[in-house]
Amino acid sequence: MEELNGRMIACQILITGLIARVANDQADPLRFLSEFRDEIRAVVAGIRIGGALDTERVRLTAQQTVDELFSLMKPPSPAEE
Repeated sequence: MEELNGRMIACQILITGLIARVANDQADPLRFLSEFRDEIRAVVAGIRIGGALDTERVRLTAQQTVDELFSLMKPPSPAEE
């Protein structure tokens, strides 16, 4: 389990770096990050989760993971806290 967690953390760091790199190439990096974060949150909110007993818990964990990734680059908007 520790190996899986380590690999997941490594993937999160990689994805965060890629998103930050793309954001830096944009004219307005903060706006890009905000819009991209909102799109990802919408996907997580609307995705069908099969095979889990507690789908809302899985969805909440996914939303928290998205928030953690983006908090490394930009703090959450005041309305979302």
